[in-house]
Amino acid sequence: MKNLKKIKGDASFRNFFRKKEDQFSSIIVYAKKEKFQNLLVYDAINKILNNQKILAPRLYSENYSENYIEIQDFGNQTIFDVLKKKKKKDTFILFKKIIKLLHQIQSIKVKKIKNFKNKDYKIPLYHKKILMKEANLFCDWYLKKSYLNISKEKFSKDFKKIIKNLLSNLTLKNNVFVHRDFHVSNLMLVNNRIGVIDSQDALIGNKAYDLASLIDDVRFKTSKSLKRKIFDFYLKKQSKLQVSKFKNDFEIISVLRNLKIIGIFTRLALRDRKKKYLKLIPYTWKLINMRIDENKVFFDLKNLLNQNFKKR
Repeated sequence: MKNLKKIKGDASFRNFFRKKEDQFSSIIVYAKKEKFQNLLVYDAINKILNNQKILAPRLYSENYSENYIEIQDFGNQTIFDVLKKKKKKDTFILFKKIIKLLHQIQSIKVKKIKNFKNKDYKIPLYHKKILMKEANLFCDWYLKKSYLNISKEKFSKDFKKIIKNLLSNLTLKNNVFVHRDFHVSNLMLVNNRIGVIDSQDALIGNKAYDLASLIDDVRFKTSKSLKRKIFDFYLKKQSKLQVSKFKNDFEIISVLRNLKIIGIFTRLALRDRKKKYLKLIPYTWKLINMRIDENKVFFDLKNLLNQNFKKR
């Protein structure tokens, strides 16, 4: 295919190319591996978002047999890029816009749509089994690669028991559209609107998940006071939400998600040779430590980590 220029990718198995013809620009998403999720599902979720007047890349053409789709080009400016240049006082203003977008996303009631193969796609439920499997990536990759003089088998057994207990402490229903990677690197500035990308892993899950993903983002450092302001602004727009239950779920999900991320970043370095993600692990630990210090539900996890990962 002519007029293609490879552009920066992400942590997935996808490759991205910008296609330019005269004044028209589009993005080619190529995925030979996990192409059902990365091509068919990605477009199906984007279609749901667009139908709800949420900006997501529209499909221009597909060549599924050749492992690619052609989609709308949102340009290069992520909200992460915008925030890096903003003054501190302006940062919260932008986060308020992001929270309004999140409310819009969480208002989605549609769970089923036809994909471009004219087959029904239904967004799956975010079962606790999935959350458990994700948290276990910490043991599967980070623990295994560590050179600590500890019984990894015993740690893993204790860890799984504690995670299972934390999951049983989640109180909210799985009844909300969850993007699953809702953070500033997956939000784009498009003609003064915020567009959403990387939505292929969306599930129907806990209302606190995407907020935890946004506030405790391992890629973009924010102060505790800003985290609180964003959290409080989110709550202001909510009705019939039991704050104590929501806060409990938010903190549990944040910790579980960031344990998963440590596992994923280690896997990216070891399996996929994407070592740049390793530099984000120290801040990920900092976020975990911050949350486990604030809630007694983490008493056992804190003890386990303190006993085995003193330097973190």
